[in-house]
Amino acid sequence: MASAPRPFRVLALVLLAATACGPRGCSQQASGPLVYVSNEGSDDLSVIDAASNRVIATIPVGKRPRGLRLSADGTRLYVAVSGSMRAPPGVDEDTLPPPDRTADGIALVDTKTRQVLRVLESGDDPESFDVTPDGQRLYVSNEDAARTSVVDVTTGKVTHAVPVGGEPEGVTLRPDGRFAWVTSEEDHHVYVIDTGTQAVVARIPVGGRPRAVAFTPDGAWAFVTAEQGRTVTRVDANTHQVQGTLTLPEAGAKPMGAGVSPDGRTLYVTTGRGKALAVIDVADWKVLRTVQDVGERPWGVGVTPDGKRLFTANGPSNDVSVIDPATGQVLARIPVGTLPWGIAISR
Repeated sequence: MASAPRPFRVLALVLLAATACGPRGCSQQASGPLVYVSNEGSDDLSVIDAASNRVIATIPVGKRPRGLRLSADGTRLYVAVSGSMRAPPGVDEDTLPPPDRTADGIALVDTKTRQVLRVLESGDDPESFDVTPDGQRLYVSNEDAARTSVVDVTTGKVTHAVPVGGEPEGVTLRPDGRFAWVTSEEDHHVYVIDTGTQAVVARIPVGGRPRAVAFTPDGAWAFVTAEQGRTVTRVDANTHQVQGTLTLPEAGAKPMGAGVSPDGRTLYVTTGRGKALAVIDVADWKVLRTVQDVGERPWGVGVTPDGKRLFTANGPSNDVSVIDPATGQVLARIPVGTLPWGIAISR
């Protein structure tokens, strides 16, 4: 058989280079930062190319994935998976089937091969967590157990279980890794854990049902969203003292996820059933604008490394919104898996 003309051979090589195939199918290569989205309802991750706003891969990871974090070098992605049943608003949790504790853990994903390498221990019902800057430990909220588990990444085992308030939710390490901040939905406080001693060193009062914590890149300020009362609390991250509480103006706002711009000047807060995104000036501590109709119940939010794009995970509508922070315009809605929850963006 005669060989194909050179232009066609070149085109074929280009198409092959743009596609990576494996045992779970083919996935396209990206031309921009990657946006990883945990889909709580479909037990997988969607991988979005931020340059083209297209889903280029889907990665099965385990039951009910929610929190997710990238390693500092971007080669590993950690994903919290849980065997606890979902309890939508109004559902009595006592009526749910018993949890499958064998499904609890932190799935470790190789971002190059897009395969789950192994599942680390996590304690019961992991939801949110963070990874230390050196990649050696994870701090995991165990919602059903009112504690934070400390996980050794090398061994994959829990080394400490730190008691915190009821229904711990958000976990974020200060950028220098010295302290882990954990929100407690039940007692409306943030617990600050010293990562050297694994002891709680501060208990900070915030708004009702606190959800997420975000820091400025320099670690000077922490921001805590609180679903009840529509508040965001600003805390001096060195003294652990509250320095102001901001109430979002929209009556239906329920502050959920939080992200900070790379320059540390702007805080972005999703409002859940408020279907909006609040844009807050950190220095002046005021709402600059509210981006309406972001999506159905936006939760997780991520900012690209250049600060020029925002992505929100919109659970009930099974999509991710792309927002221009400079104009407040929603540029695109990208279909993903079922019930998208969290977002992590590569550098």
